[in-house]
Amino acid sequence: MDDLTVYIGWDSREIIAYDVCEHSILRRHSANTDLPIVPLIQNELRNSGLYTRPIDKKASTEFSLTRFLTPALNKFEGFAIFADCDFLFLTDIVNVLELIDPQKAVSVVKHNYQPDERVKMDGAKQFNYPRKNWSSFMVFNCAHPANRALSPETVNSATPAFLHRLSWLADDDIGELPVSWNYLEGWYDPDGDPTLINAVHFTRGGPWFKHMQDVAFADLWLSELADFNSSSHKRRRA
Repeated sequence: MDDLTVYIGWDSREIIAYDVCEHSILRRHSANTDLPIVPLIQNELRNSGLYTRPIDKKASTEFSLTRFLTPALNKFEGFAIFADCDFLFLTDIVNVLELIDPQKAVSVVKHNYQPDERVKMDGAKQFNYPRKNWSSFMVFNCAHPANRALSPETVNSATPAFLHRLSWLADDDIGELPVSWNYLEGWYDPDGDPTLINAVHFTRGGPWFKHMQDVAFADLWLSELADFNSSSHKRRRA
């Protein structure tokens, strides 16, 4: 699986979250192999003609639906990972490939996530729905025949519910990952041992928002931010 590419959601309101997420991946990845990382920037995808949906005012992020273009962007070949930008990776992301069944079309953490909050992040409305947050971290076998259903035409026309519930797949095509790869801050144990967590997901919003400075694992994110700011290899995007 040397052909892995990582796609990260990019939002103009959370640029620093993207930067830190990308930095946390690159800093922990083995220097012996290249790891392409691609930001899913909606304006760029629109300009290329791949994303043509009308602006969705209910979407909490600019990459809410562009994430489902991942197999097409990867030319329906090889393996690819999609992650929301509000992740902090604490180990080499490539290690997740050791845990997947390569015969599955997609592998995810199968949360039973039903938050009580009515808002999240910077005031975005919180919606509850089946399989919520399954699509926030997905390992795609892009060459799997079932993923051919995720053509740009489908991504641009299907309902958000169809996409986020992974409804283009049969249940048997969805592999399961351990919770440690999508550890939802505020939902799972706030005192969880970071050495046993591979990726913290600040799904409610993280320390890059002024009102979210005291969330669990904020110290880890702030430490990563400090390392990013001191790095000579920063890859900021405007």
